[in-house]
Amino acid sequence: MAEITSELIKELRERTQVGMLDCKKALVECDGDIEKAIDYLRKKGIASASKKAERATKEGIIATYIHSNSKIGVMLELNCETDFVAKNEDFKELGKELCMQVAATMPSYVDVENIPEEELEREKAIYKDQMKDSGKPENVIDKIIEGKMKKYYSQVCLMEQEYIRESKQIIRDIVKEKISKYGENISIGKFVRYQIGQ
Repeated sequence: MAEITSELIKELRERTQVGMLDCKKALVECDGDIEKAIDYLRKKGIASASKKAERATKEGIIATYIHSNSKIGVMLELNCETDFVAKNEDFKELGKELCMQVAATMPSYVDVENIPEEELEREKAIYKDQMKDSGKPENVIDKIIEGKMKKYYSQVCLMEQEYIRESKQIIRDIVKEKISKYGENISIGKFVRYQIGQ
């Protein structure tokens, strides 16, 4: 089994514009072969969706959701490339679904890239500290920390969360499906979650 280095992941990411986690998964599946990993991503439809993700999203909607008890509310900016898609009922439904996700799971950020560097370093330092007396080898500790960081991302980043209606999918997959369906880029700008008493 080839070692999947951060440099390899970075190179694949630069060549495909696909997210880090998808790049790593592709490289693991393809035993570190970057050309096979590119083909793997293309077959999955991820690379083509990611190419569309480079395009500007200047249209969109402000989606809203108020929970049935009227104590939790969410506003979310959902962007697309054209007014035609913005007016589509399915696109509006996606906005509502994302708002419900935010209401239920309380993420802090849209994506991993939005987490401040100092917060990431603080999290890693905490996990390292937890492992320092474990007696495990450094490479094993690194793998454990990587796993803990992935779990942390799934808690604080909307795009990395399991979809509340279908736990086998993450929100990033839902958005990519819509990018493929509409043939244009879709992005989440920002969101705000309100709760009475908080």
